[in-house]
Amino acid sequence: MARLEFQDIVFSRENGCIKLVFLRIFETSIDDASLGRLGSFSVNDHSIEIPGLSEKAAQNKFMPLLDRAFRELKSTLTGNPAVYVHQNSGIPLVGTLYFGIVDRGTSIIEVKPITGCNIDCPFCSVDAGRSSGRLVDFVVEDSYLVSETRKVIDHKQGAGGDAGKGAGKGAGEGAEVRMDVFVNTHGEPLLYANMVDLVRGLRAIRNVNTISIITNGTLLTKRLVDDLMSAGLTQLNVSLNAIDPVKAKELAGGRGYDVNHVIDMCCYAAGRLKLVIAPVWIRGVNDDEMPKLIGFAKGIGAEVGIQNYLVHKRGRKMSKQLGWEEFYAQLEAWEKQTGVDLKAKGHTLFKTRPLEKPFRKGDTVRAEIVCPGRMKGEMLAIAGGRAISIVRCLKKKGMVKLKVLRDKDNVFVGEEI
Repeated sequence: MARLEFQDIVFSRENGCIKLVFLRIFETSIDDASLGRLGSFSVNDHSIEIPGLSEKAAQNKFMPLLDRAFRELKSTLTGNPAVYVHQNSGIPLVGTLYFGIVDRGTSIIEVKPITGCNIDCPFCSVDAGRSSGRLVDFVVEDSYLVSETRKVIDHKQGAGGDAGKGAGKGAGEGAEVRMDVFVNTHGEPLLYANMVDLVRGLRAIRNVNTISIITNGTLLTKRLVDDLMSAGLTQLNVSLNAIDPVKAKELAGGRGYDVNHVIDMCCYAAGRLKLVIAPVWIRGVNDDEMPKLIGFAKGIGAEVGIQNYLVHKRGRKMSKQLGWEEFYAQLEAWEKQTGVDLKAKGHTLFKTRPLEKPFRKGDTVRAEIVCPGRMKGEMLAIAGGRAISIVRCLKKKGMVKLKVLRDKDNVFVGEEI
């Protein structure tokens, strides 16, 4: 009897089909007609058993069904179609802001394993959550993300020049460059079921310094905090935007938001790793909450990193953006009022060897379309080892000729020509 096991999938029988729950929040199924190819079988939580077949024969029959089912993967959180980006998907992890790796040529790398959010902030800069206009979600295999992050960090080693500045004693030509990794998704990173494994994999990479997760805090538990810390997490940035329960729910976009739970988790985490309370200040909306948040952070020994509300073209608008001069003037006023230093600290940001760009803005490129993008009319294509977002793309598959509209930070946007 063959037994095929899948750690990240939970199987169940439902209405004459096999239901598959993948990485906790994604679902698909295999229908009756397709299941007939297996003959007799049974499913358990993480496995399928097929009597009378060798393991090789079972794989030959079942894996094509599984591949086809994954083309119909959906997020249970948003209802959107979902794309699983894995080692054998052929989709690069550099090239888009939605998922994968973003390197801006500094000592900080952003890692993005998932899209989507469990709350619905009315000022969300990336338009995540229940009311999102985004049409497709992405989730990345943790081992693939770790492997590609290792390549990026290895690329930065021994570059000399600016790459060595601030890297530590002996920096310069041939010096090792210590990198900070931020898990910073378009949404809530702790929706990612394999977050502990991801952190453990990132910690095993040579020359990784700090590992930080930017989270809304709603999915934190004491056990998760402990597990993340044991895996190698060094910092949590919690986006707590108000202490007052009514105001906190308003800024989280729903009555289900429990600010007291987030506060409790912050108190627990503060004694175990570096905690940064990182509210977004929206002038005229949560002004009175800032001194409260500063006082709360001071009381539990956390740092404070107040963010200026920025209006993004494709984000949600809640207020006018405050000028930076006025923003910093207000920070100084709160510093005097509370006695807390609100200046950015904790990360020594310096230039590092950037990734090479296979093409530049204005170039004409032939690329292969691989899947829909996050926004209406957008397709994702690949060329030169990079992902490219094609706006207003009429083609849905095959090769496409495009003009590169953006190449900044190895994030590529093109238009079909």
